[in-house]
Amino acid sequence: MEYVLVYDALTQGRRRLFDWVRPLSQEQYTQPFSFGMGSLRATLLEIAKVELLYAKRLRGEATPPPPIPETFPISATNQPTFTDLERAWTAQAAETRSTLAGITDWNTSVTRRLEQDDKVVALTVTKAQIATQLLLHEVHHRAQAMAMLRQLGVPAQNLDYIGFVVRREEFPKDKTASA
Repeated sequence: MEYVLVYDALTQGRRRLFDWVRPLSQEQYTQPFSFGMGSLRATLLEIAKVELLYAKRLRGEATPPPPIPETFPISATNQPTFTDLERAWTAQAAETRSTLAGITDWNTSVTRRLEQDDKVVALTVTKAQIATQLLLHEVHHRAQAMAMLRQLGVPAQNLDYIGFVVRREEFPKDKTASA
């Protein structure tokens, strides 16, 4: 998989998603829903927060154990409005892209150790698997965000990957061929 190219398509779709969210009121942005993460804000924060978490893991940086605290750089406390989140996430995206572009050892294993009650759990995956999860996690929650937007009256649709990578050309019909 060409992770940077897929991430570029993902961020193009994200910009379209942002265009749909930006005009909403804070009340709409935080309106409760019975699915996803419970609100559009919580769902978008989840995507951005987990992207940062996985990018840090890819860079070998320390990450907090679950649940992620409100002191984490991406949180409802730090980004209470969509404008706050959009600003932080846009800056973060450049760093995530740079992280993905700089990886050459995709098959290298990364282990995360979590303490749980009376045991330690070691979770091992490759950098390729972390990057794949980073990309697919957004797609999963973005679909939930789009469903919330539709319930708010926003016709959110067409964020499929292929729409951002296809090369489209149009040509006039040959008039002699139809005669």
